[in-house]
Amino acid sequence: MRIGVLGTGDVGRALGRAFVTLGHKVKMGSRSATNEKAVAWAKDLGAMASVGTFADAASYGEIVVLATLGVANESALRSAGPEKLRGKVVIDTTNPLDFSGGMPPKLAVAGNDSAGERVQRLLPDAYVVKAFNTVGSAHMFRPSFPGGPPDMFICGNHDEAKTTVAGILSDCGWGVVDIGGIESSRYLEAMCLVWVLHGARTNTWNHAFKLLRR
Repeated sequence: MRIGVLGTGDVGRALGRAFVTLGHKVKMGSRSATNEKAVAWAKDLGAMASVGTFADAASYGEIVVLATLGVANESALRSAGPEKLRGKVVIDTTNPLDFSGGMPPKLAVAGNDSAGERVQRLLPDAYVVKAFNTVGSAHMFRPSFPGGPPDMFICGNHDEAKTTVAGILSDCGWGVVDIGGIESSRYLEAMCLVWVLHGARTNTWNHAFKLLRR
């Protein structure tokens, strides 16, 4: 499968590496086709990895991963071209974190809206699924914890798209919990803050969530 990744930060590079490890071809996009971090990432991973602009990656991917800063989603998606994402599954990994007041951050979008909902409104013809946003990049692929594999909570409006993303998460070593439509991003983005607050309080970032059942 061809995967487009929008963003060259820790999340984009980690997930891009994960997809290459799983045998997929990945094009990482940024504002510049010669972005130094993207070029170095592709050189390290070899022939299955390539780089380009946001628009290049959006066109290339059968599935596209949005891995930009949450507060920069609109700008990145407009650069990518919403028409290039028509009919595609878009995995929204982002959180709209506002660090202007220092740590801990606040959500720049909250209340009766969320970054996930805004992404879906910007991409009305794409199938947006919120995922990978409640754990750090170091544990996104094949997470290993003493309590067993953790769970990734997802949401989106399209059941078939969520099934596709659930399969990707399973390949990456995650259990999957579907909590409903894209409006549930409001709670998953707040859940990211819980993850951040625990990390800041304990000075460790090696934790993840699991839903226990009986």
